Amino acid sequence: MTERQLTRLSADEMARGLAAKEFTSVEVTQASLDRIASVDGDIHAFLHVDPEGALATAADVDDRRSNGEQLAHLAGVPIAVKDVLATKGMVTTCGSKILDGWIPPYDATVTAKIKAAGLPILGKTNMDEFAMGSSTEHSAYGPTRNPWDRTRIPGGSGGGSAAAVAAFEAPLAIGTDTGGSIRQPGALTGTVGVKPTYGGVSRYGLVAMASSLDQAGPVTRTVLDAALLHVLMGGHDPMDSTSIPAAVPGVVAAARRADVKGLRIGVVTELGGEGFQPGVRARFDEAVELLTGAGAEVVEVSIPSLEHALAAYYLILPSEASSNLAKFDAMRYGVRVAPAGVDDPSAEQVMASSRDAGFGDEVKRRIILGTYALSSGYYDAYYGSAQKVRTLLARDFAAAFEGVDVLVSPTSPTTAYPLGDKLDDPLAMYLGDVATIPANLVGIPGLSLPVGLADEDGLPVGLQFLAPQQADDRLYNAAAALERLLEDKWGAPMIARAPELEAAR
Repeated sequence: MTERQLTRLSADEMARGLAAKEFTSVEVTQASLDRIASVDGDIHAFLHVDPEGALATAADVDDRRSNGEQLAHLAGVPIAVKDVLATKGMVTTCGSKILDGWIPPYDATVTAKIKAAGLPILGKTNMDEFAMGSSTEHSAYGPTRNPWDRTRIPGGSGGGSAAAVAAFEAPLAIGTDTGGSIRQPGALTGTVGVKPTYGGVSRYGLVAMASSLDQAGPVTRTVLDAALLHVLMGGHDPMDSTSIPAAVPGVVAAARRADVKGLRIGVVTELGGEGFQPGVRARFDEAVELLTGAGAEVVEVSIPSLEHALAAYYLILPSEASSNLAKFDAMRYGVRVAPAGVDDPSAEQVMASSRDAGFGDEVKRRIILGTYALSSGYYDAYYGSAQKVRTLLARDFAAAFEGVDVLVSPTSPTTAYPLGDKLDDPLAMYLGDVATIPANLVGIPGLSLPVGLADEDGLPVGLQFLAPQQADDRLYNAAAALERLLEDKWGAPMIARAPELEAAR
C-alpha cells in the first residue's frame, strides 16, 4: 500500500490489517513519519518527532507478532501524544519556555499504558502553554494551523493533537481537556474528541494546570477508534488519588452497537442561542433531525445555572493553576534566568526573573487572576462563590439526566476563526468555551463528533454529547449511531472531504 493509502486508514482498519499481516507496523509508522515530514512544516502539529524511537517500537511489535505472541488490538498503530504528558526519555515542554528541553525521568500512567500496548509514539504535539488557551496560539513555540484552512486556528489547547489527526499525520492522538481542550479542537478540525468521566483516566504524570478539571482523552477520526483508545488509556490507577476504582464502561461494545432507538436525548436550551454561528446551528439541527428519524426521543432541556458556568470556571481554573504552577521556581528543574545587573542574586530574585522569562502572557494573566481570587480578602467573594456555583451546576445536570439519557449541544459556537483574530481580546476567546466548560466543572463525560461543514466558510462543525458520570458508553453509542447516519448521508466520512494540504487555499 502507498503512504497515502496507509495514512488514510482508521486505527481499527490499521490494527486489523496488521493482525492479518497485510502490512507491518514499520511500514505504517514510516508512512506517518513521511507524512509528518511532508506537511508538518505548514501545520506545526508537532513540537518533537521521534523517528528512531517510533520505528524501534514498530520493529519490536512486528517481531513479536511474527513469533505468534498475542498482542493488544492497537499494537503497532502509531500515536501522537500531547506535550503535557510525561514521556520518559522524550522532551516534555507543555508548550512553555520554562520547561524548554526538559526530559522527564518517568512516564505518565497513560504513556506507560501506550508503551506497554505496543503503540509507536511518533512524537509530542503542540499546545497552548500549560494548556492555557483555546487556539494553540499561546504556545511558546509558535501556533499550530488548521489543516482545513492554514490561515485559521485548530482550536486549543490541544490543537496540535487534533491537527495531527486531521492532517493524516497520525491515526490516533492523546489530548487533555480542562474546559474543552479535546472537544473544541475536535469540532474545529473535523475530528472525534472525547473527555472521559473525571477520574476515568489517570492523571498521574499529566502536568497539572487545574487538578479538579484536567482529564486526558482520545483524539481520533472515528468513534470506534476513540472507544478503542479510551479502553487502552482508562482504568483505575493507584498512583492517582482521584482515579475511579472501576473498569472503563463498555465503550467499544457501545460504539459497535450504535443504536439510538428509544434513546432519550435532551437539547440544551441555553447552548444554542445568541452568539452561535448560523452555519453551526444549521448543521446541529440537521444532526438532531437524523437522530429523531432513527428513533430517538428528542426534547428540550433547560439547565438554568449554565449562565454562571463560564464565570465560575474562569475563577476556579486560574486559582488552581496559580497554585500548581508555583512549583516552577527555577530551583530544581527547568529554565533558570539570572536577573540582569545583579551580582549576587537571591533565590527569590532568580525565581522572579526565571518565571518572568519562562512564562508567556496568558500564563501570567491566569496566575495573577488566580492569586487574586485566592487572596485572603477575596477568597469567599470569588473562589468560594465559584465553588458554590459549581455545586449548583452539578445539581442541575443531575436533575436533567433524570429525564434524558444524553444531552446534546453544538461543541463550539463558531467554526475556526483566523489566526490572531482574538489574541488581543482574551474574553472573546474565553467565550468560545461556553458549551464545553460545564462538563469539566461537574466531572461528566463529553464527546464531540463532526456533523458537517458550515455554509459560511466550509469549515467543520461539531456536535457535543454529554452523559452522566461513568456513563461514557452512552456517548459512544449515540455518537456512533449519528456517525453512521451521517456517513450514509454523505457517502463517506466527512474527514475524507478535507482538502489536500498541498493544495493552495
